[in-house]
Amino acid sequence: MILELVYFAAAVLFIVGLKQMGTPVHARRGIVWAGAGMAAATLATFFYTYDGPTKLLLLLTAMALGGGVAWWTGRRVAMTSMPQMVAVYNGMGGGAAACIAALELLGGAGHSTGVLVLAVLGALIGTVSFSGSMIAFAKLQGWFDRTLTFHNQQWINFGVLGTTLLLGLLLLFFPSFAPLLLLFFLLALIYGVMMTLPIGGADMPVVISLYNALTGLAVCLEGFVLDNAVMIIAGTVVGAAGTLLTRLMAKAMNRSLRSILFSAFGTADTGTAVAVEGDMKESSAIDVAALMAYSREIIIIPGYGLAVAQAQHKLWEYAGLLEQRGIRVRFAIHPVAGRMPGHMNVLLAEAGVPYDKIHDLEDVNNDFPNCDVALVIGANDVVNPAARTDEGSPIYGMPILSADQARNCIVIKRGRGKGFSGIENRLFYADNTRMLYGDGREAITALIQELKSL
Repeated sequence: MILELVYFAAAVLFIVGLKQMGTPVHARRGIVWAGAGMAAATLATFFYTYDGPTKLLLLLTAMALGGGVAWWTGRRVAMTSMPQMVAVYNGMGGGAAACIAALELLGGAGHSTGVLVLAVLGALIGTVSFSGSMIAFAKLQGWFDRTLTFHNQQWINFGVLGTTLLLGLLLLFFPSFAPLLLLFFLLALIYGVMMTLPIGGADMPVVISLYNALTGLAVCLEGFVLDNAVMIIAGTVVGAAGTLLTRLMAKAMNRSLRSILFSAFGTADTGTAVAVEGDMKESSAIDVAALMAYSREIIIIPGYGLAVAQAQHKLWEYAGLLEQRGIRVRFAIHPVAGRMPGHMNVLLAEAGVPYDKIHDLEDVNNDFPNCDVALVIGANDVVNPAARTDEGSPIYGMPILSADQARNCIVIKRGRGKGFSGIENRLFYADNTRMLYGDGREAITALIQELKSL
């Protein structure tokens, strides 16, 4: 009875915590509440399922190792590596659910057919989430090319998935047959890898949220297998949140989930896209600082390059100096900016930017025509006008921030190369755009110095 009450309290804390995370103002409080719920559920399970000193020692060792590694990595991870860490933790959750399923299937003689079905489904989904998340991590880490495609790839993928499902069906009749179980998990791992390999860098925010949803679903299914209420509730909450977030990310790119998973968007091949004409026009720090110093309204658009340069604190310092001159400064965030959902929001919050100065695409897009300067730092696809004008572009139809409609546009960029998705940005060649080349932090520092001298 006490265990069930603790599980119920933990479930309430999960839901309240998730609700609090719906706004940046209460997000920290939400994390604390959800964490308290998880701690309570873990401790209750620990004390009420005691089964001898040997298992106790194994549990304590696992908790110490897992908690120690998580604490160490969480303290040391750089903001640029946050998407990779999220991908790894997503994958670990799916892998844990798959391991639970493997143990239950090996002892499957005592389970009903319905429970075995849930165990097999949880094993498949959790394993795919694990291997797919590891590939997403490797792509984000830059360990290999962002996309890998080959002839008849999708048909081969479907073949691997179909074979895995067939083996899963056989496991319902022979769950304890170890070679069959091993082959099932091996093919599931391979399918997760092959499903993720062709997905390009521009789709990584969607992929991360999708695997988050799959991990939640796998945990939920294994909760039914173990008859564990807290796993069912936590898995359902995570799965539902991940599913909604995946839909939001896909909508922000005006793409279906099917096209994201099967079209290999983000490769260097732009198909029938119209060639970009003109030249990029370079400017200097003193000219940009002067232009912005005598503006009335400025909208700043951050992207992953800001995270790479670790320039968020300098950017906020620069924005503060502009505001001291009576200039209205706002930040515009595209839903898929960065490498994971909410990446830029987290980055700006870390620098202390007030929440009321950070605006979503829908809230700020109509204001660009009245904006004196749109400052783009590290962003690429989310400000590319080709999404509106070039039907041959891979990003055609994707909603973008209308930086090109500002009276002046300043782009801080490390070099003349293409962005992470490999697509040429028409904004950089526009008549009202000037390029300020260099590392983001160094460029903003130069702007601060020039602004103070005016």
